[in-house]
Amino acid sequence: MKTFLQPLSAREEREYLERYKEGDQEARAMLINRNMRLVAHVIKKYQGSDYEMEDLLSVGTIGLIKAVNTFDMDKGSRLATYAAKCVENEILMLFRASKKYSKEVSIYDPIGTDKDGETVSLLDVLEVEGKEAIEQVILKQDVKRLYEAYEQDLKDTEKTVIRMRYGLFDSKEYTQREIAGILGISRSYVSRIEKKAVEKLRKKFEQG
Repeated sequence: MKTFLQPLSAREEREYLERYKEGDQEARAMLINRNMRLVAHVIKKYQGSDYEMEDLLSVGTIGLIKAVNTFDMDKGSRLATYAAKCVENEILMLFRASKKYSKEVSIYDPIGTDKDGETVSLLDVLEVEGKEAIEQVILKQDVKRLYEAYEQDLKDTEKTVIRMRYGLFDSKEYTQREIAGILGISRSYVSRIEKKAVEKLRKKFEQG
């Protein structure tokens, strides 16, 4: 795990929050950077999951960014308290979505035998029930393949942009301009990242 900067004192935190409230983007960056240790602390409890710690750190950082963007210092609590909940929410959304899509089965998997002893697949059953049912299952499998390509083939920044842009893992959909504001980069850079990531997914999907 990386070494992170020490957290801000209560006085420093309030000072940077006030500066950010006035539009100071450097103060925003400081609030994010000086709270990365918190993200690392929250994700430690999820060691041993199906995800690398670097992936969890990337997802948790999105929670931290959202926390900094939406925190109301007038409510009296510390940013760290609010941010910890936001970070954990992002991680749990990731796990829920992963669990959801890991339950899919292949339509060609055998599920039993018929009265003549021949192997019966899910596809055989669905063919009896109608073409529409088959198409629904194939669609679900296509979605699963796209999520697998997302996890295996995209870099962390690409995952972040695609996840936010298309509302993956039950999250909100953002415009390129909104993503640029949240991540502190230009809208054109977000567009380039998105285009490159989508092309990667398209090529992987076509390979089957």
